[in-house]
Amino acid sequence: MTSEGLGRVEDDAVAVLDTPYADAGALIEATGSLDALASAKVVRRTPLDETELLAPVPRPRALWGIGLNYHSKAKRAGRSVPTEPVLYLASPSSVSGPGDEVRLPAEQTAEMDYEAEIAVVIGRTLDRADEADAWPAVAAVTAANDMTCRDVMKRTGWPVLAKSFPGFTPLGASLLSRDRVPGPDAIGVRSWVRGEARQDSTSADMIFSIPELLARISRYAVLRPGDVVLTGTPAGTGQDRGDFLRPGDTVRVEIDGVLPLTTRVRA
Repeated sequence: MTSEGLGRVEDDAVAVLDTPYADAGALIEATGSLDALASAKVVRRTPLDETELLAPVPRPRALWGIGLNYHSKAKRAGRSVPTEPVLYLASPSSVSGPGDEVRLPAEQTAEMDYEAEIAVVIGRTLDRADEADAWPAVAAVTAANDMTCRDVMKRTGWPVLAKSFPGFTPLGASLLSRDRVPGPDAIGVRSWVRGEARQDSTSADMIFSIPELLARISRYAVLRPGDVVLTGTPAGTGQDRGDFLRPGDTVRVEIDGVLPLTTRVRA
């Protein structure tokens, strides 16, 4: 999504499209996929580096997350591998876009952290679904930075409070349609902080695969088109390193096939 509407990335340019949808989330809610963009008329083309990119799903119906879902993270933290996913909902008002500045809520936290994650956008309703039906119900994937105040989580016991500060869920900078993803177990995820590589893993290291995670959520709550599910983060977070975010820091998250997601921290 750009400031001018929906667009399609074409090499080093963005083809702005003639479409009635305000954002990709609205398109997916209405049609279940990004397919309609393939035949949309191109209104204009703008250089990618001159285009303002926004969160592709700025107002998800629901925003799900999982607490511990990478073997590397469990090993680094010295924790047992869970037999049930630790699930939570965060406030959709926490969503921000690529390049946005996110305020460090210093009055609440001294442990603001980053979490590079694969975000899944649901395209078809999942209600008590089987794993075999879960991946085909995905419309697209994108990058997420599931920012977390670790001390707020310890103090309150509520992930939703630790993760719902304004801007704490950056999404973007583009969507990759599911049919262009090699598979749910073949998605790379990486992060950099202050230009230093921090996380480097793939979805193959997940404790609960993406299809299993979606199926498990659907046993308890219906997943609908436009919902966003964050799928966990690998080892290398600030919590693992004892090095939390500070004003002036830049976090860069990369998911295979998706434009980089950059977030700046301000005082």
